[in-house]
Amino acid sequence: MKLYIPENYKSYLDLKQTEKAIKLIKDFFQQDLSSELKLSRVTAPLFVLKGTGINDDLNGIERPVSFPVKELNDHEAEVVQSLAKWKRMALADLEFEPGYGLYTDMNALRPDEELDNIHSIYVDQWDWERVITPEDRNLDFLKKIVRKIYTVLLRTEYFVYEHYPQIKPILPEEITFIHAEELVERYPGLAPKERENRAAKEYGAIFVIGIGGEMPNGEVHDGRAPDYDDWTTETVNGYKGLNGDILIWNPVLESSYEISSMGIRVDKEAMLKQLKIANKEDRVNLYWHQRLLNGELPLSIGGGIGQSRICMYFLRKAHIGEIQSSIWPDEMIAACKANGIHLV
Repeated sequence: MKLYIPENYKSYLDLKQTEKAIKLIKDFFQQDLSSELKLSRVTAPLFVLKGTGINDDLNGIERPVSFPVKELNDHEAEVVQSLAKWKRMALADLEFEPGYGLYTDMNALRPDEELDNIHSIYVDQWDWERVITPEDRNLDFLKKIVRKIYTVLLRTEYFVYEHYPQIKPILPEEITFIHAEELVERYPGLAPKERENRAAKEYGAIFVIGIGGEMPNGEVHDGRAPDYDDWTTETVNGYKGLNGDILIWNPVLESSYEISSMGIRVDKEAMLKQLKIANKEDRVNLYWHQRLLNGELPLSIGGGIGQSRICMYFLRKAHIGEIQSSIWPDEMIAACKANGIHLV
């Protein structure tokens, strides 16, 4: 069992206050995000057909929940693991113009997730996607969008403070950008997660650039599917990758804390290159990949922002089960209860 118990933990809010606060945070954050990034809310699927290439395969090893559909001759459907690819199709089908996009409530099941303080079988996040131009496919534009999202986080933190003055704002005014290869150079000998911990603790909030590709030392900082984020395009500083993770320092868990995974999406050339690197070239015949190769999908930037994770952080909770209802190992439930962590 992977469980961290903060010393002398006590929640700032009781159960009823917590439920009310969750609603306040979610309503405020999504409205502010929508305004900041010019996103319209759309309805998203809970499941998609297997064999279309639409589902996100995450690191490529997680098993999606699947089931046969009687009216489709038992053709299997899969519960989404994220909407990374579906959103780009929606941008095309709803005819969004450059500079505008969509967001949606994504609810997913990841049964292979290793359960701990921040990982659950049930995943809820705001999935968002925005149309860009060819000129936007660069590191400066990526940083611009990251700063906009970070501004929303800062506003949300102050919003929580206004309602619950006992929860003091702690985020730094600026987010720090650092490439995964720079982390290797700065903290040689440490594992990727340990590097993130060091940097997040030092700066308070960081955006780690370049997630998914092999670095000069032969490591991959963290896994990414080869067919949505662009992790092979070389940037002006000699590093590779137009994607990354927003990480903040979580003082309750005393570790780095991923809020969002995002990036500029692959164009035709980047996808073909990354499929070859990942030995997944057979995917080019799938429905989604054919649409991209045929020029039917717009260039885009997008990502996911964890809903329960944001609420957990801003309310200074020790376990994601204090925010969302899921299932947990019996020993985890018992250990949480014995230490004042009330799982809903």
